[in-house]
Amino acid sequence: MKYLHLIWAALFRRKARTFFTLVSILAAFLLFGMLDATRAAFSSGGSVVGVDRLITTSRYSIIQSLPASLATRMQAVPGVKTVGYANWFGGIYQDPKNFVLSFAVSDNYLDIYHEIVLPPEQRKAFESTRTGAIVGEALAKRFGWKVGDKIPLQSTIFPQRNGDKTWPFDLVGIYTPAKGAANGTDQQFFFHHKYFEDANAFQSVGTTVGWYAVQLTSADKADAVAKAIDALSANSDHETKTQTEQAFNASFAKQLGDIGLIVSAIMGAVFFTLILLTGNTMAQAVRERTNELAVLKTIGFSSGSVLGMVLAEGMLLLLLGGVIGLGLAGVIVPIVAKGSGGMLNLPPIGVQTWVLGLVLMLAIGALVGALPAIRAMRLNIVDALAGR
Repeated sequence: MKYLHLIWAALFRRKARTFFTLVSILAAFLLFGMLDATRAAFSSGGSVVGVDRLITTSRYSIIQSLPASLATRMQAVPGVKTVGYANWFGGIYQDPKNFVLSFAVSDNYLDIYHEIVLPPEQRKAFESTRTGAIVGEALAKRFGWKVGDKIPLQSTIFPQRNGDKTWPFDLVGIYTPAKGAANGTDQQFFFHHKYFEDANAFQSVGTTVGWYAVQLTSADKADAVAKAIDALSANSDHETKTQTEQAFNASFAKQLGDIGLIVSAIMGAVFFTLILLTGNTMAQAVRERTNELAVLKTIGFSSGSVLGMVLAEGMLLLLLGGVIGLGLAGVIVPIVAKGSGGMLNLPPIGVQTWVLGLVLMLAIGALVGALPAIRAMRLNIVDALAGR
């Protein structure tokens, strides 16, 4: 710390060059923070409240439906407490950009997903209203919906039997997610599967469902129950794949691609470029100060001290730009999430991201400062002062 003033003065010896380098570092860590938030959003599908649930889908594709008759057989499997089902709807509200994460669900769906907290009177209204729908509080706030509203959703897949793609719903409840619920739970729209069956032009009443949600008597029985359920449809034309809810949500997200791999590839390219840029900056800075470093050695600074100051200079450069960049990401991420109208449920920049970011700053700073520092340490005073 006693040499901090020397390190600071050396760092800003060429103010313009240092400024533009800091901007590059800031941009890199701003991107890192935002991409890490995106990765976290796509990998946060599992939650502690869903450990006692399994999801059963078609073995071949999530969009392939399953026979409704499977429900009774699945209910008889030892370890199964309740079997519900759902179907993807994917409606649009008023404008194509207003996509609504919507599902047709069985009557017992809320009994399985107990993290969906709905007032008793609204639950009763939902159960007794054929066209009734319930929505998460964030989704209701996004569109300004309130209980009693008529909500028209346009389906991009399922027309009604009369050919109309606009489905009318009566908003009878607004739920809140329980503590520990999965990210995005409060952005969903649920309505009765029976209404979906009756009005859907592509489906015969009571014949198929999109997937099954299975509540277990104990989370410890998950593996055994999953195997038993899949055995029910073995060698049939509707073989199933039963997995934990967390695994199901992860595979659903991967329909878009391996988000973790994409983020890692982008950040790898960004940081590689950053190493080249800051490495060149540090090499130039030390080369320009050859005479000054020789004078420091002449007046008594040891080779180790010179080595340490140059390394510290590189780390300080990365820390200054990196901390500001991550700080900006912490401010921008919530703004982006709010500005998306709830479509992007980006979590705030957390401690884990900060720790990883600081480690990267120090590691890159040490890496780009290593060669110039070693050169400075090995500097011969006579040769340096003579300009050789």
